[in-house]
Amino acid sequence: MEKVNRKVRTGRVISDKMDKTRVIAVQRIARHPLYGKTIRRTKKYKFHDENNETRVGDLVKIIETRPLSKDKRWRLKEILERSQL
Repeated sequence: MEKVNRKVRTGRVISDKMDKTRVIAVQRIARHPLYGKTIRRTKKYKFHDENNETRVGDLVKIIETRPLSKDKRWRLKEILERSQL
């Protein structure tokens, strides 16, 4: 059997308005190509949350999966930290 190496991302939930779908913001640090200054880059991913258990502000880990809809290619792996809201 072949081992599947799936991508994993960690970030904060920024939207929980949809049913079974959440939006996560993943930040990474990169160097500016010309000036060398360190800058933050943010990318948003939609992920599948079957039981609607995450809320805005939660720190979560998501894992790559098969396409679930037009935009969803990730699913919830674990909740690392609950929001204090």
